[in-house]
Amino acid sequence: MGPPGSGKGTVSARITKTFGLKHISSGDILRANINAKTELGLLMKSCIDQGQLVPDDVISRLILRDLRAMEQNSWLLDGFPRTVSQADALDDAYTVDTVINLNVPFQTIKERLTSRWTHLPSGRVYNTDFNPPKVPGLDDVTGEPLVQRDDDTPGTVTRRLKSYETQTEPVLEYYRSKGVLQTFSGTETNKIWPHVEAFLHRKLPTANRNVA
Repeated sequence: MGPPGSGKGTVSARITKTFGLKHISSGDILRANINAKTELGLLMKSCIDQGQLVPDDVISRLILRDLRAMEQNSWLLDGFPRTVSQADALDDAYTVDTVINLNVPFQTIKERLTSRWTHLPSGRVYNTDFNPPKVPGLDDVTGEPLVQRDDDTPGTVTRRLKSYETQTEPVLEYYRSKGVLQTFSGTETNKIWPHVEAFLHRKLPTANRNVA
């Protein structure tokens, strides 16, 4: 968990590689539906473009459908749950062993997101400050143009952070009260990651579990 632009995708990829968990990203699921122009995808695009969160019942249904397909695999959720209602829906179906929260200052996130450029077909993300493409404006793999997503413009970023503050921070308290929340603070993902990795090595020494 963490605000938009806090490094959830990067840390999730490293957790998946290091600990072998199955990775489910709400962002990937949203992109797939938007790219396919499904009815839900069009609804979700409208919400995202306006800096709003996707309705709870919609995203919960999509995530839980994918979790059912995991069978007995342990998994890592990235970007879900974002509201207490979503957390309740998840708890009704599964047990979450650990919740990792990336606590990154909002000012850092604003600077990071407004410098962020995306290769839309793949979801690959670049940052002109610390992770620039090899050729400015072009994806490293395909050479196709990068774009600044509508939800990465300054005005929308401010609205997204406000939505996070009001709707998602109560979820942190929800998991804190259950004793499964672990928070890592900082401004650089590469400095936060070693602490996350060390924690999970202690937490998951012999068996993978379910992480949000």
